Amino acid sequence: MKQNQMKITKRASEERGHANHGWLNSFHTFSFANYFDPRYQQWGCLRVINEDRVKSGTGFGTHPHREFEIFSYIISGELTHTDSMDNKEVLKKGEVQFTSAGTGIAHS
Repeated sequence: MKQNQMKITKRASEERGHANHGWLNSFHTFSFANYFDPRYQQWGCLRVINEDRVKSGTGFGTHPHREFEIFSYIISGELTHTDSMDNKEVLKKGEVQFTSAGTGIAHS
């Protein structure tokens, strides 16, 4: 049996799906929200890679996830993360955070 081989394709920000909400300027690697491209739906089990540029002093409101593994990598600035398990962390440039949503978690 021939094994499927996964190919990595470099896609610059301006070549990906895009949404600018004022406080959030987001570039979508795979089909996400209102962006759909049948050529880019996932990579193996990886479903979302978004490059989110969040305006200082703003951010995502509390929202739920389940059965997701989430990671955040900070390119510049800081990001404050809180969740329904009473975790609060300030992430700085170059830091990575991993969150396992398991059966359910709410975070912002």
